[in-house]
Amino acid sequence: MLEHSLFERLPDWSNVQALTRQGIAVAQRQHAGWGITLYQFNNKFVELWEKNGVQVIGAFDQGAKPLEIFGPYTDTINLPYSIGSM
Repeated sequence: MLEHSLFERLPDWSNVQALTRQGIAVAQRQHAGWGITLYQFNNKFVELWEKNGVQVIGAFDQGAKPLEIFGPYTDTINLPYSIGSM
């Protein structure tokens, strides 16, 4: 696993490569034509934005609350349950 400080010093293409190889994809969504994948990487959450061959990594502030991170993804999460089991 790469240390976060080392990850930040890598060139952008290496960051994307490390993220997709070593990160855990948690959720995906679409926004304004961008495909966005939320990854867990080095004990942090990071987004990979992709559109027309362009890949951009976005990181969350350390103080970001879980609802701020997961909020945009809640429409894409499918949790099946039985009404009778609640």
